[in-house]
Amino acid sequence: MKAIFTTGGKQYVVTEGDVIYVEKLDTPEKKEVTFKNVLMVDDVVGAPYVDGASVVAEVERHGKQRKITVFRYVPKKKNRKKQGHRQPYTKLTIKKIVK
Repeated sequence: MKAIFTTGGKQYVVTEGDVIYVEKLDTPEKKEVTFKNVLMVDDVVGAPYVDGASVVAEVERHGKQRKITVFRYVPKKKNRKKQGHRQPYTKLTIKKIVK
């Protein structure tokens, strides 16, 4: 059974048992989280969401991605700015998809 749901402004296609990385959630580790914004389950498409459908996932851990370097340079003006950024994420395991 496949489902498409939204969280953090992004859409994810999942099946039961998948491991995905999403934008950081406020749920503690080893707890379950339920997503109600399900756009599609199998071949049933919602308008905009499928009524009564949900995706249940377990929070495995929280973390930060690898560091990226953001460098701004304006030629001939001696204007340089170097920054780093690490995006926080939440690792989820999909437990079940409810129709």
